[in-house]
Amino acid sequence: MSKGYWIARGDVADMEGYKKYVAANAKPFKEYGARFLVRGGQFENPEGASRSRNVVIEFPSYQAALGCYNSPDYQAAIKLRLPPVAQMDLVIIEGYDGVQPG
Repeated sequence: MSKGYWIARGDVADMEGYKKYVAANAKPFKEYGARFLVRGGQFENPEGASRSRNVVIEFPSYQAALGCYNSPDYQAAIKLRLPPVAQMDLVIIEGYDGVQPG
């Protein structure tokens, strides 16, 4: 079974408000087995548009990634980060377990 991932890009306008969102998302992330692979950090954007913050979260499966997003606890957390607190782009994507180059 392939893992699932959230790829999020955002701009945070209200850090204190965003901290409330982070505290609220801890419960559903733990429940669905989330693991941060990227959480902010230094980056380059050689092509396309960017936002100031990038996050990649790994889940044990694509279904877990979808389940977390659709859970009542995460939906409640989202309300804490809606504009004007933060602007976000989010993709939920299935991992790839196929042949690799080389």
